[in-house]
Amino acid sequence: MILLEPASKILEETIRERLNSEPERCQIGLADFDGVTYRISTPESKTQLVVSVAIRCFPELQRYGAEAVLAREYGPLFGAPEAGYDVSLYIDLTTLPADREPIIKAISLLKRNIMAAPFEAAFAAQQEGRESEMMAVHYRDEEAIYIKALHDRVTVIFSTEFKDETDKIYGKVFLQEFVDARRLPALQNTPQVLYSAREPPLELRGVPGVKDSNTVSYVTFVLFPRHFQGAAAYDAISRIQLFRDYFHFHIKASKAYMHSRMRTRVDSFLKVLNRAKPEKPEDQKEKKTASGKTFKRS
Repeated sequence: MILLEPASKILEETIRERLNSEPERCQIGLADFDGVTYRISTPESKTQLVVSVAIRCFPELQRYGAEAVLAREYGPLFGAPEAGYDVSLYIDLTTLPADREPIIKAISLLKRNIMAAPFEAAFAAQQEGRESEMMAVHYRDEEAIYIKALHDRVTVIFSTEFKDETDKIYGKVFLQEFVDARRLPALQNTPQVLYSAREPPLELRGVPGVKDSNTVSYVTFVLFPRHFQGAAAYDAISRIQLFRDYFHFHIKASKAYMHSRMRTRVDSFLKVLNRAKPEKPEDQKEKKTASGKTFKRS
């Protein structure tokens, strides 16, 4: 199984090229998972690079402390957003240190750090022994992440919509494997995973906007303190926020694999059929005379 990286590879490569080459004017647009878009430009001068990102759920993330996280992670680079975007970083190419890799890595994690705010808030609330509100992040059309801290755990619920009937079948198989995998002795300490095919979990009863539909499924992760205490919090946030992308990526990969196997099988059947064609008997084959006329033996 392929694990997706929390950093945006295309953003990382583009920023590395800009920072390690001679300053020049540019205006570059990039796209990421979940409808996130980036703009890399030099609006005022070729030595000032502006990296902006638009993310549909940013007003919700602001309420949960996204700006504080960005100020902590990017310091003076974090400034007022460009028109039409939610977050902007301003990089003065003339003052960059010789080793630019830490800045490049940090910028490539821009989306990850924006989305980290509600998770950090929930982890902090649990460690303080208090419950948090049910934080909803509507990061896609008709889909959301719900995060809530309790006294002894943090619950993270993903709603995911299957618009294709085949995807729904594949998804049910995958999600049931997540539930069953924890029964293995080696995976007893992993987060508990619960799956609901249509009915929202009890934690979401009465939450505005929660859908009860045949096309929507709910996946619940139950995180205990051992999963996010100390240094483990960073990896926990990076991995869990990519669950939806990871999940649907492997559904598409499985369908592609099945289709390739079906095409291979059809090709092998056609070869067998071609070899099975009966040849005409000798007396029915066409013959030619020396002059080129054809005839059949009677």
